[in-house]
Amino acid sequence: MDVEAERLWLPKLPPIRIVLHRPIQGALRSITVTRSPSGRYHASLLCEVDVPEPAPKAPAKESALDLGLTRFATTSDGQKVEAPQCLRQAETKLARLQRRLARKKLGSHNREKARVQLARLHEKIANQRADFLHKLSWRLVRDNQALYVESLNVHGLLANHRIAKSISDAGWDEFLRQLQYKGAWHACRVEAVDRFFPSSQLCHRCGFRHAGLKLAERAWDCPECHTRHDRDVNAARNLLAEGQTRAQQSIPRRAGMARRSTPGETCARQAGRGTRKLTASAVE
Repeated sequence: MDVEAERLWLPKLPPIRIVLHRPIQGALRSITVTRSPSGRYHASLLCEVDVPEPAPKAPAKESALDLGLTRFATTSDGQKVEAPQCLRQAETKLARLQRRLARKKLGSHNREKARVQLARLHEKIANQRADFLHKLSWRLVRDNQALYVESLNVHGLLANHRIAKSISDAGWDEFLRQLQYKGAWHACRVEAVDRFFPSSQLCHRCGFRHAGLKLAERAWDCPECHTRHDRDVNAARNLLAEGQTRAQQSIPRRAGMARRSTPGETCARQAGRGTRKLTASAVE
């Protein structure tokens, strides 16, 4: 491979002109060439690089994320990131290209051209979603020393066919995966908060629990401290408090130091459920 001439040599083929989207670092070990359904070729280069230990960030900043469908993410400091909805935006064009493909004769050149057009649109949607997720995850990891997110059961949520398309379009699972490995690269600790923690129902000021909160209610008033809460912002702030408390409990304590209850444990104690672990007989 000639980087300066931007040429790639493969066995039994003449030199191939390539487009490098980033400079090559480290020692080149292998090259894998793949072909997408749209007919485009990509060469993946495996390089061995010595990665230094990430330096700690200063000043230390921690944040929590509440993921959603209308708003992709809401941070504990009030920032709201709208969902791009790449698939929803292209549904009309997708339907038109799929109808055009269905009308073509099997094995004809026109059917192959229609198939390539449809594949290119699917590839564009996937690229738009990946670009959004990479930029957002990089910005969050770069600006924070710790991130707290809810441990969502994405595969279980996909069983609900009313929201399965929106969840797949959002890309929650891929976003959480990117946060994990980018956090390890850039000295950002990514912690998961229990999915059963009632972050939307708790008042982040006084701790009152609104057990009857419905999904359609996007804002509610606390009857104890009379604070009006935005549902997503309030949930993100409760996730931040729960994550910070559990992170402090994981640090070894000195003798005689009292253990502080988390908001989730306080809520469970008030409801009379406790936080004990169930035995095998109790689960059965």
